Amino acid sequence: MPFRYRLQKVLDFRIRKKEAQLIVVQKAQQAVFEAEERIRQNEAEIQQTIQNKKTADFRMMEYYDNYLHHLWDKAEALEQEKQRLQAILDEENQKLVQCEQEVKVVEKHKEKQREAYIEEEKKAELKQFSEIGVQRFFIRAREEAEEQELLAEMQRLEQE
Repeated sequence: MPFRYRLQKVLDFRIRKKEAQLIVVQKAQQAVFEAEERIRQNEAEIQQTIQNKKTADFRMMEYYDNYLHHLWDKAEALEQEKQRLQAILDEENQKLVQCEQEVKVVEKHKEKQREAYIEEEKKAELKQFSEIGVQRFFIRAREEAEEQELLAEMQRLEQE
């Protein structure tokens, strides 16, 4: 009879839960990467605006200053958003680690159960072989006893 793990449904459930959590972590990572990209784009826009301000007409300086203040405020907001997304990513990573630990616990239990099953099968097989050996021994002993009786009777008949 092949090995059947009685908690296989629990293991499958935990594996599916871990895979779902992995997808959530990947989405959170993607959100962090996108936030970092928006920050880089904003930084590039700030640098471009500073360069353009140097060559612009003096009457436009106030507009450039206002726009730079807007970009700096936007940079702060983007940084806060990135930190919020990073916190979410860290939390989701912790959940993923917990899911992985839960799966490992059940897999370890399954492996121990498999080893116990294999050991039990070996014991049963050894017992069966032992019983077969004992039966063979008694059959041989009986055959030898019958042969001894036949030899003894033949010798007795020859002596008569």
